Amino acid sequence: MKHGTKAIWELYGYACPVEVTIDVVGGKWKSIILFHLLKGKKRFNELRRLIPGVTQRMLTLQLRELERDGIIHREVYKQVPPKVEYSLTEFGQTLSPIVQLMMDWGRTHTKQLAESRERNQEKGF
Repeated sequence: MKHGTKAIWELYGYACPVEVTIDVVGGKWKSIILFHLLKGKKRFNELRRLIPGVTQRMLTLQLRELERDGIIHREVYKQVPPKVEYSLTEFGQTLSPIVQLMMDWGRTHTKQLAESRERNQEKGF
């Protein structure tokens, strides 16, 4: 979409529309969080169990960024002990096809990627 001579993403400081997407889902953990939230609401500790490599601090940071961007909703239940659930917003659901394609690509190309890395490690890469 053009506004005058600039595309909408340029008006917001991005070099291209891919940069916008990467800004939202980029990094090691955000796409994985989205993958799990596509299956339904999750509590913080559920996400920690589902993503064993993420630290508590990093998970908190990534969830806050996704919430800031309107991708996820954080629901706090006033009970003892407090209960917090995370879910995708309607806006967050629009990322479903992207996450699905990433999942499909990973299933299809895991072996090829591992073999390539192994070959290149032998070459000193």
